[in-house]
Amino acid sequence: MNYQVLARKWRPRTFHQLAGQEHVVRALTNALDQQRLHHAFLFTGTRGVGKTTIARIFAKSLNCEIGVSSKPCGECSACVEIDAGRFVDLIEVDAASRTGVDDTRELLENVQYAPSRGRFKVYLIDEVHMFSRSSFNALLKTLEEPPPHVKFLLATTDPQKLPVTVLSRCLQFNLKRLSTTLIAGYLYQVLEREGIAREEEAVRLIARAGDGSMRDALSLLDQAIAFGGGRVETAAVSAMLGSIDRRRVVGLLEALAANDAPALLQQVAELDKLSPDYAAVLAALLLLLQQMALAQMVPEAALDEDLADPEDLRRLAGVLPPEDVQLFYQIALLGRRDLSLNPDLRGGFEMVLLRMLCFRPATIETAATATPASLTAPVSSIVAPLRSVSSPASPVVASVPAQPASEWGALVAQLSLAGIPKQVAMNCVLTGRDGDSFLLTLESSHAQMLIKTVEERIRVALEQHLGKPVNLKFQIGTVTTATPASQQKQQQADRRQVVSEQALHDPYVREMQDTFGAQIVAIHPLDDADQP
Repeated sequence: MNYQVLARKWRPRTFHQLAGQEHVVRALTNALDQQRLHHAFLFTGTRGVGKTTIARIFAKSLNCEIGVSSKPCGECSACVEIDAGRFVDLIEVDAASRTGVDDTRELLENVQYAPSRGRFKVYLIDEVHMFSRSSFNALLKTLEEPPPHVKFLLATTDPQKLPVTVLSRCLQFNLKRLSTTLIAGYLYQVLEREGIAREEEAVRLIARAGDGSMRDALSLLDQAIAFGGGRVETAAVSAMLGSIDRRRVVGLLEALAANDAPALLQQVAELDKLSPDYAAVLAALLLLLQQMALAQMVPEAALDEDLADPEDLRRLAGVLPPEDVQLFYQIALLGRRDLSLNPDLRGGFEMVLLRMLCFRPATIETAATATPASLTAPVSSIVAPLRSVSSPASPVVASVPAQPASEWGALVAQLSLAGIPKQVAMNCVLTGRDGDSFLLTLESSHAQMLIKTVEERIRVALEQHLGKPVNLKFQIGTVTTATPASQQKQQQADRRQVVSEQALHDPYVREMQDTFGAQIVAIHPLDDADQP
């Protein structure tokens, strides 16, 4: 007995069996039930989303012996022959193999004649964009004034290549890529009816690898069944697809967040033992970074559990500042594009990750330890070339009186916090303290950053610093006193003001202005966190 592949065996026979494409099904069923039938329909969309399947169901609805309706019987001779691909009045054409104008003219010679068996003569032209310009011209006249017994069903993956004159004579339906959840649900139904044992994660891997195409997913399912000896198991599917455990990608993110280059390279070495597709690893990294950015900007949003544990994503989102997440995403995106240009894929992958660490913005703490206590203020941009000066110039020293810090501000400066937890703590004021119990008020403009994982990190940092358990509570409200963040901004503004005034009176600056007509564009103290 000949084996029939799953993609053909489980091809939908009626509109209600279709998975997805509800917008197209609704329009076609209404047109059929109300007898408002156009003469030409164009179905567009990527491969395997149902273009020709919908066209065949539509042809069956037109020619069912019971009558024209959106629910063909499936049992009459016309329905059976269309399902079997041998209905004489359904003319299926692959435009890729018949691109010449002579082929098109030969195809259309019999358009004027009435159908032999059915109610309508249906021309199903697949990949119609492959027609030549002359072929389109030959088709155009028939599309413009077709006989009443003829219907044209055109399908294409590239509608941009169709002439506007053809597009304007068709009703166009754009079929969407199918979601991973929808594909997985359909695969479950197929496996259930086939009586094949399966694991949930394995089916999700196949659905994700289908990349929006049901036909591709069913073909992969066929391959997985053969690879797994009649079972669909996660380990076998992962090996077949070359998939990487998402926990390994989370491990890469953890090493990046810790700024730990040796641990990062060790992770890559372990990954390399699996002979991975490094472009696919970067794609997985991009998906996780996108989910982290979503968790940071919209904390209440639901995260995709298929990609990673949401708790891991929220934890990492609380550690990495939003600007780092955005930077890593951009570097990974460009690195994936250029990865194939590298002579060694592993080396290219490592360079992408190391680039993330090298270009990661320095934190305020790092900048403070890298500069002396005195603040030098060089001229940031001078509109003239500099000439050498024989005598050494004394640095411009900014002497800014120290401002008293609040109790909470002094405490935050000593806590081991970074990223969003640090930002939340910096924008709070200590409303009340009773021994080891703290009540903090957070500015309402920063309320979206206050999630449970952030509260927990601040509490743990307090306990580590004080060496004992603490009770920490937050409230959202209007802050009337200065927060550590506002105090920091004021101190930076004061420093910029002082160094700006001193730079204007510096003799070398005055000399360059007088000699070259130079202009001071901007001045920043070297330890100013806002410097570009």
